Amino acid sequence: MGRKRSIMSDSLKEEIAKELGFYDKVEKDGWGGISGRDAGNMVKRAIKMAEEQMVNRQK
Repeated sequence: MGRKRSIMSDSLKEEIAKELGFYDKVEKDGWGGISGRDAGNMVKRAIKMAEEQMVNRQK
């Protein structure tokens, strides 16, 4: 089974990684070097950002 293409843009992933404090690990080891916990937190933050955008659009 091949890897699926990422839904998040690289710039969004970088922004979230910087916000969560593990972008230095990404720069050193690439995206494969982050922990499962960091990846999960990144997804949670991306979902929260998307929800906030939806709420703001409804106003």
